[in-house]
Amino acid sequence: METAVYSMLGLTSVIGLGVVLWRAWMLRWGKVAPPKITAALAECKNGDDVENLRDLCEKTPSPLGRLILFAINHLSWPKAENVSSLETAARREVVRLERGLVVLEIIIGIAPLLGLVGTIIGMMTVFNDIGEAGLNNASKLAQGISVILKTTLIGLLIAIPALVAWGYFSKKVEVLAVEMETLCDEFVRRQYRDKK
Repeated sequence: METAVYSMLGLTSVIGLGVVLWRAWMLRWGKVAPPKITAALAECKNGDDVENLRDLCEKTPSPLGRLILFAINHLSWPKAENVSSLETAARREVVRLERGLVVLEIIIGIAPLLGLVGTIIGMMTVFNDIGEAGLNNASKLAQGISVILKTTLIGLLIAIPALVAWGYFSKKVEVLAVEMETLCDEFVRRQYRDKK
């Protein structure tokens, strides 16, 4: 039973590490807002530039590219409607950026609990051994308690880095969302200003 707890803790740590590496790779600024798109956004002045930007966004899939493409496809709409629908699309992109963070939240909750389960199982084993052999050997009891507490420690050592990673990635998603919102807002304002 105790080996099952160790196996579950090991699996939890591997999954947590996998999610951390995956999110670290996907939440890079260059992946969310490729430099080609941000440069083309800054230079987008007229209709030809908008068409070039559309082509670039279609060829370079990214969260920012999808948002800009959405805004371009709806430039015929009134500004208020375009902005409103763009906000909805942006919320979808933020949800995509947050993928995997719920797994870290679950790991933060279950890793210490799995450690506690291992501790309880270990204590039951030690007390069963004491019941059969008596309290003749205090060093054996201390050694048993030491083994018992290892699962709690392992659970905490898995949960603490997962908590740090979750906090970091949550803040990073928030910052990326604000940056994308700023770029989209500037693009939309410029396009509707030019139509007047």
